Amino acid sequence: MGARPGRKPVQPDPAAGPVAALAYRLWELKTKAGDPSYAEMSTRMGAAASKSSLAAAARGQVLPTWETTWEFVRVLAVHRLKQDAAEARREWRAHWERAASAARSETTEGRTGHDETSTGHIGTTEDHTGHDETSTGRIETEVRTAERLERRARPLLARRTAMIAAVATAGAALFTWLAPLSGNDEPTASATPARAASPYDDSAFEQDVTHPDGTVVKTGTEFTKIWRIRNTGTILWRGRYLTRLNDTPCRAPKRVEIRMVQPGEPVDIAVRVRASDSPGRCKIYWKMTDETGTQLLSAKKPIFLDVVVG
Repeated sequence: MGARPGRKPVQPDPAAGPVAALAYRLWELKTKAGDPSYAEMSTRMGAAASKSSLAAAARGQVLPTWETTWEFVRVLAVHRLKQDAAEARREWRAHWERAASAARSETTEGRTGHDETSTGHIGTTEDHTGHDETSTGRIETEVRTAERLERRARPLLARRTAMIAAVATAGAALFTWLAPLSGNDEPTASATPARAASPYDDSAFEQDVTHPDGTVVKTGTEFTKIWRIRNTGTILWRGRYLTRLNDTPCRAPKRVEIRMVQPGEPVDIAVRVRASDSPGRCKIYWKMTDETGTQLLSAKKPIFLDVVVG
């Protein structure tokens, strides 16, 4: 086929840091698997991640999400090199966690002496789904920076809430003192101090990105179902999963990890499904849970995949 057009990718230096070392391992895996293009990995090979996400993971400039890392590994190590999926997942999860921990430690050490109330800027990377994470071109918050931002935001929010309450109370007192001077004998409504809203958890289904209800798929084929939902509450989503509720002739993983999602942010969730070997209908229900399998947002209806195998 000849050389691929465009700039030649630069091989990451494993000595440049924990993120670069992880990228170097991914680079070696890609070379061992025949060096397919990132576009081929994202389309023909079926990775549930965009080609730009996969390319960024192997550059070593920012830490990719675990979901992007696993999609990189899954299509190369498991499908192309025929490695055991469970063993490959354990091995690469350990590599990723070591890189994340070391990178987080480096970031903490590098910020020693800085004001803990400063927010900084949020580093980003692209989503792990076949489409860009929130919409085309949208980028997601890096895990370690989001955690640091959330930790620093707590005292700021507490101080801000106390300040609002104090101002409201002072305003009510001033109004009570001035009211008799106005000459208006009619009763007036007393001011009520402002209250901070209680945190709450909520979600909204937005669309089927791929394979809408009634889509016909061929028997025995693999395909990726993607839903888009939005965090409409005020709580950061972290450590959450979509967990399958029922069994059908179509095969799908028991649960799928959801990346960290900020309040107000949408997220695309991808599930790899294998169609049954005989014609029929496959309708699989999924519910959001935590790491222990406890269902969240119990008032919400499950989301589902509904395809016709033929």
